[in-house]
Amino acid sequence: MHSLIAFVCFMATFAQSAPLSGSSTLVGDPVFQEDLQRSRSLTDKMLRSIPDTHKSCIHIKTLQLNSSENAKFQTMASTIGIPSAPLLKPLSENFILENTLTRIYEGLQLHQALLDSIVPKLEVKDKVNDLKADIRDLGFLIRKLLKLVRKDAVVQQTPTPVELRLPGDYEVQVAAHLTLVQLQAFGDDVDRCLRSLAQTDKEAES
Repeated sequence: MHSLIAFVCFMATFAQSAPLSGSSTLVGDPVFQEDLQRSRSLTDKMLRSIPDTHKSCIHIKTLQLNSSENAKFQTMASTIGIPSAPLLKPLSENFILENTLTRIYEGLQLHQALLDSIVPKLEVKDKVNDLKADIRDLGFLIRKLLKLVRKDAVVQQTPTPVELRLPGDYEVQVAAHLTLVQLQAFGDDVDRCLRSLAQTDKEAES
């Protein structure tokens, strides 16, 4: 009897600390799996569109998307008022699925708000607006996944406006450039997180 009680307590403790706490019931759920795959596809589309979007709206040739010089603009990013993206960590005992999806959603909201502030000041807007639509659609899917993990999860459906200090065209160009650079890095992290979830679910099914 004592052994049975000890076993039950162990299993309860293990369940509470499992890296995918709250997601085990989603394994094999067709709705979760479908939205996860759609999220991965949309993340890939977003990442593939960023280079062309950058080319379309950035006319200062020294501002290159994948340049090693981008790190030197961090002081200017702070001056303009560009917040850093949320940090995405691998799933662990202290960083569960709900936390990951929440931070992904918050990061997407942030970049949508940044682009909302910048777009009116850009000369060429079409590709940026298309990118904004992809970010919005991806945010919708991540919100659905978050609601599947926790039905009572509270998520803000519209981005909180970001006030940027953009006194001239140069600052506008730098703001657009740094936002796209940051979005690309954040998108890479999102892609890794979503692929990790897909692999975890496949392993659980096998």
